[in-house]
Amino acid sequence: MLETIGLSGGYGGPLVIDDINFRLEKGEAVTLLGPNGAGKSTLIKALTGLLPNVQGQTLFEGLDITALPSHHIVSMGIACSPEGRQIFQPMTVMDNLYLGAIRLDKKKYNVEERLDFVFNLFPQLKERSKQIAGTMSGGEQQMLTIGRALMSAPRLLLLDEPFLGLAPKVVEENLDALRVLREEGVSQLLVEQKIDIALSFADRAYVLVKGKITASESSEEMRKRDFLELYFTDES
Repeated sequence: MLETIGLSGGYGGPLVIDDINFRLEKGEAVTLLGPNGAGKSTLIKALTGLLPNVQGQTLFEGLDITALPSHHIVSMGIACSPEGRQIFQPMTVMDNLYLGAIRLDKKKYNVEERLDFVFNLFPQLKERSKQIAGTMSGGEQQMLTIGRALMSAPRLLLLDEPFLGLAPKVVEENLDALRVLREEGVSQLLVEQKIDIALSFADRAYVLVKGKITASESSEEMRKRDFLELYFTDES
């Protein structure tokens, strides 16, 4: 479903990601692990058309999307739940969700049906649909961030640190929602600091250190690794 070939990029200075090669198959959940500053969020920006300087290729279902603007990428079926939530705080929950449907293909999907889908996944959002988004708890805001991404009916969902700063109960609620999405056939790329959670959810894992992929294995095999050794090699 998703493949990068020699993907490199940055913000005008030194490369932040360098020669990234990875694959994600249809229906798969893959996690991207790595220490702070490894380039994980930069890679997400490269995949979604938000990184200004990119080399190499990104293929989505065999089509080259490397040079496409982000709104075209969303229309093709990729959506992102960004790091730090980045909701529109002065607006209501409902308005945030409607904004997520701007690039929805109205010939194939109905906006109200997408709302029902999100509300079934996250009932708290329905209860707070008229509430100002910035007044919700951190866990509810994270639900809104994922829900907003789902309003575009993506086939591939990118999740950047979706469990950051959340209580264990909320983490489990959000994990349950992501499991439902997998059953619905939504492929997922998960960037996460919580290694135990990420490996319990994903099929496979990549490790990114200083902008380079340093390991790629099944989650089962990755659990056996020494992450201090993986994250802090002599080269890093």
